[in-house]
Amino acid sequence: MSALRHLLSMEDLGREEVEQILNLTESFAEVSGRQIPKVPALRGKTIAWLFYEDSTRTRLSFETAAKRLSADSMNFSVSSSSVSKGESLRDTVETISAMGVDGIVVRHGGAGAPHRITQWTDASVVNAGDGWHQHPTQSLLDLYTATRHLGSLDGRHVAIVGDIKHSRVARSNAIGFAMMGAAVTFVAPRTLLPPGIESWPVRVTHDLDEVIGDVDVCYLLRMQSERQEQAVVPSLREFHEEYGLTAARADRLRDDALIMHPGPMNRGVEIDGEVADRPNAVITEQVTNGIAVRMAVLYLLLGSGLDLVEERSAVA
Repeated sequence: MSALRHLLSMEDLGREEVEQILNLTESFAEVSGRQIPKVPALRGKTIAWLFYEDSTRTRLSFETAAKRLSADSMNFSVSSSSVSKGESLRDTVETISAMGVDGIVVRHGGAGAPHRITQWTDASVVNAGDGWHQHPTQSLLDLYTATRHLGSLDGRHVAIVGDIKHSRVARSNAIGFAMMGAAVTFVAPRTLLPPGIESWPVRVTHDLDEVIGDVDVCYLLRMQSERQEQAVVPSLREFHEEYGLTAARADRLRDDALIMHPGPMNRGVEIDGEVADRPNAVITEQVTNGIAVRMAVLYLLLGSGLDLVEERSAVA
């Protein structure tokens, strides 16, 4: 496997690389299950967190992953930094880099911001979500969770439902699941589909009931009102009736079909509250797996750079 310097998009990876990351994740999941879930794999490395958007799961997951790898971290808060005084992203990155960091994990509202940051620092950069563009570690943890339950994804059918237009998770997962051999269907009203959808490796339908009985994964997306500039559905009640995973629709899923969601959930909008707590809803398991996946990504980028399969014995 060639050395990967940054992780900015699922397009940075091929199927073999994804499979190797998921394989390495198994080792770190084992570490996370130990009484003392910590290894010295990144001792002496420093990682800075640049979160320009609010985050609970992703930030805590990355921070926990770094601690379990024994890395030092440099915390950054937009509200209490020189950003509030007008400092540019470039000056902030160059200032942090001058203090000596090996990795920068960034979340930013502007699509492409992580790519720009790679031009201003020698540190490895991980995209923790940029605008509507990409969220590659979310896609990797979703692939890991799905494969743990379903095995190979070749020939599986994944429906991604809801606010596709404003979702970086939808973009990353369309690439990720298709790369792993699954057929991907986007289910959304026309107003919640992005322009140029014809070039994506997906099928599109506006009728959730048409596909609900045929999917192996029903992946629900949050309605992202903070990114919407105008009304895109008549009302949330009508959206729920047409595109929400109601109890009646969930009853039509195959027995082994998974219900997934990247969080945070809006119960009663994209999913019924009762459905989110069913045994085949793996939403909290996605959160748990996110730590091991991010340990694997940080180790891959900041570790020794040796072949991942060989590295498994070093971290087990």
